Amino acid sequence: MRSDLPNDMQQLLDDIDHFIDTEIAPLQAENDNERFFDHRREWARTDFEAGGLPRPEWHELLSEMRRRADKAGFLRRDLPTEVGGTDASNFEMAVVREHLAHRGLGLHNDLQDESSIIGNFPSFHLVWKFGTGDQRSEFAEALITGERFLGFGLTEPDHGSDATWMETTAVRSGGDWIINGAKRWNTGMHIATHDLVFARTSGEPGQARGITAFLVPVDTPGLSVDLFRWTLNMPTDHADVSLRDVRVPDSAILGEEGRGLEIAQNFVHENRIRQAASSLGAAQYCIDEAVSFARDRVTFGQPLAARQAIQWPLVELHTDGAMLRELIRVTARDLDTRSHMEVSDRVSMCNYRANRLVCDAADRAMQVHGGMGYSRHLPFEHIYRHHRRYRITEGAEEIQIRKVAGHLFGFTGKKK
Repeated sequence: MRSDLPNDMQQLLDDIDHFIDTEIAPLQAENDNERFFDHRREWARTDFEAGGLPRPEWHELLSEMRRRADKAGFLRRDLPTEVGGTDASNFEMAVVREHLAHRGLGLHNDLQDESSIIGNFPSFHLVWKFGTGDQRSEFAEALITGERFLGFGLTEPDHGSDATWMETTAVRSGGDWIINGAKRWNTGMHIATHDLVFARTSGEPGQARGITAFLVPVDTPGLSVDLFRWTLNMPTDHADVSLRDVRVPDSAILGEEGRGLEIAQNFVHENRIRQAASSLGAAQYCIDEAVSFARDRVTFGQPLAARQAIQWPLVELHTDGAMLRELIRVTARDLDTRSHMEVSDRVSMCNYRANRLVCDAADRAMQVHGGMGYSRHLPFEHIYRHHRRYRITEGAEEIQIRKVAGHLFGFTGKKK
């Protein structure tokens, strides 16, 4: 599905493949690193006796992959030229994310950690776009190299998609702020140096204005990581966090006071289109593997591929993928040239449909492969367990469908 791509984009994909084949695949094959990707993957990655957190040696392997990718000039493509990037467009990143996921499981693009040879740095972009000069100096390069890591504290025990109703508060105390509240699914807290905590500083529950984002060092007194929630796909990095009289200076605010929700929305918008592309790539991988197996597998004297019960479901999935690919790429191009809010409904279309597609494709690939498809010796169960989360996180699909409906029926957007 590359015939419609510009020559420079096709060359980039060829360069990516060459780098993976010559640098990353051999690293994956060293020292039984395959244990992180074959049937042992969940157990090799997870320290079940330490709360289900990722094993240090798993993180070390990912770090080595990123170091090699950075040296080769791939890791920072998405970043500004000021820090060694190429200011890659949303269109380029959508194409790349699909391509990497389409290659299947591997160190080049790990689904679970969203760790790739072409880095995904949402926290960097938030600091770069909304941060002060001092915040950029402290965090920008450090977030790339791993010396700094930001947790993301938006969701709460009683509030998920309804973030405007969050109960975490921050009140002024002299020149400081005192934060009280609780966060759930606070991602990345096992390695975070700081937590990006969203708290209401003014306004009323349900109002978008009045929520502020704070960069809180994790060793600040009163901040407590209470529990890491075990999930369908392990290891976990999703914490329950308590904030009890956490004191931070005014300089900890990221962006404008009271406009923190804009930061959260910025985080999910570009992430959603890229994640949709990744889901599409993983879905196409599942479809292609099922088709290949059906051609080779002979039952009752005929290949599975000769049976309509096998053909038709895969044709439906393949068709959905082809249509979704066009929508994702057009939407990504528009994100590069238009206001995010102008295309937010199409971003939601791409995201919820792609996340459904990959779950359906993984499920169908399991079915076509029979008992082996259900086993951990093939990657489909891992793909399903990972991508199933995206039908909930970063805006549940019901929320995204509601957004599309708002534009369709004129409740929001230009028709309002």
